[in-house]
Amino acid sequence: MRVEKLKCPVCDEQYLFFFLLLSKCEKIMIRVCPLFSGSSGNSYYIEFSNKNGILVDAGRSTKQLENILQANNISICNISSVFITHEHIDHVSALKVLINKYNLKLYTSKETLDALIKKGLISEKISSGALDKRNTDLGFVSVEAFSISHDCCGGFGYVFTDITGEKIAVCTDLGYISDEVKNSLKGCRTVLLESNHDVMMLENGKYPYYLKRRILSKKGHLSNETSAKFLPFLVNNGTENILLSHLSSNNNIPELALQTCTYYLNKEGITAGKDVLLNVAPKENFKMVDIKT
Repeated sequence: MRVEKLKCPVCDEQYLFFFLLLSKCEKIMIRVCPLFSGSSGNSYYIEFSNKNGILVDAGRSTKQLENILQANNISICNISSVFITHEHIDHVSALKVLINKYNLKLYTSKETLDALIKKGLISEKISSGALDKRNTDLGFVSVEAFSISHDCCGGFGYVFTDITGEKIAVCTDLGYISDEVKNSLKGCRTVLLESNHDVMMLENGKYPYYLKRRILSKKGHLSNETSAKFLPFLVNNGTENILLSHLSSNNNIPELALQTCTYYLNKEGITAGKDVLLNVAPKENFKMVDIKT
């Protein structure tokens, strides 16, 4: 497994970031590429065998997703499906246009699907699958969903297992780590895990009281410390690659998230960079270029 950082072919300045994983058969390469991550939008691209790709969430505009996929040298034609974690706008803002324009199939929970239709964020006529927590087989990958505790309608995290048994998990937007989450992430080699905020920054910040309470509640978001305390469990159960995700722009900084996680790993005798690869998903995985029209 390695992390690639390449200069953007569009602006030649901002570095691109993605994982390349050599699967268990040592012949199939899996690509994990965070596109957008954070309060202003979330979307992750995962590519399995024969360039079969999926998106997890689509929380920016379709044009922004098209641009960032191009900057990361990803053909949107490789994407067959979009998996939605929940209906909040920072995870679905491109969804309606994206799935209609490219004829993508939508997968999410029944509750989220109903909420998306009710809010007019998708059409009832689109190709969709209401998932439960049983295994869903797409041929090139199987998918298991698990519940997340968040102020949404039936939110899901996902574990993707490729044809060689390689497991990749996406777990963001949850107020606490339940036994179900623990059991689902156990044994996943790569985990994209929320590390949303630093509690002190949040409590001393400018957010109104009700919003601070929401974020800190069991239906809110994981703090750096909560995520950090969970990391030794993951590493001791087979996780080799951790990507801290969904960092708040106002209540966190990447260096602080990494520092907190490194501290709790060190307490358990685990060294980041040696025993586990620890990184932060960039807010935008390329430098946006203004285009005059």
